[in-house]
Amino acid sequence: MVNVSTRDVTVETSDGPMRLYEAVPDGGGRGGIVVIQEAFGVNGHIEDVTRRAAAAGYHAVAPDLFHRSGPGSIVEYGQFDKVLEFFKDVGGDEAVLTDVDAAIGHLRGAGHPDDRIGIVGFCFGGRVTFLVALRYALGAAVGFYGGGIVTGRFPQFPPLVGETASLQTPWLGLFGDQDGSIPVDDVEQLRAALRDAKVDTEIVRYPEAGHGFHCDQRPDYRAADAADAWKRALDWFASHVG
Repeated sequence: MVNVSTRDVTVETSDGPMRLYEAVPDGGGRGGIVVIQEAFGVNGHIEDVTRRAAAAGYHAVAPDLFHRSGPGSIVEYGQFDKVLEFFKDVGGDEAVLTDVDAAIGHLRGAGHPDDRIGIVGFCFGGRVTFLVALRYALGAAVGFYGGGIVTGRFPQFPPLVGETASLQTPWLGLFGDQDGSIPVDDVEQLRAALRDAKVDTEIVRYPEAGHGFHCDQRPDYRAADAADAWKRALDWFASHVG
């Protein structure tokens, strides 16, 4: 059993201070992982994933991408009107990258170089991992049901599928066929586009899973698929980080 210590850390960004939820295993971890929130904030589920990453041996941090809306900006599942309000404060991709930069910088300061840093994200965060994989050369990236990669959802977050040849970080995508917000055709279009990538990529589909299947606080949670997907994520990190 790995002992994990947790705390809140405040880091500075060009848009003001930002909270990181941090989980560190004994010994500091063999690498770092940035955990990117769903569209609902750094809530109990995201904190749990961060602890699980630490229990697997990684120094893990979850940046609060809603920090521009004020402290404690968490949305209950299903309250999409509030999500839209917070997204207006986030801005666009450059603001998201500003926050990811701060999280990566914190891990670098703890002794983890870029090739020993991975990133994993869920829902909105799944798209963020793809964006980061395009812009940075990290060890590995994993996206769970990342919407908006092929078909854009908000003007400030455009589709990214046309940039796959520019991927710098190995990327694993995990999707559910029953996800009403990400059509299977979009997933297969992404798979085809990833043939142009110069780094390792993989897409896994779960035939009976819907959106949010990894989150045990959501109605689409599927324990078996969640366990398989998390194992694949950890295997991806083990193969590429460092």
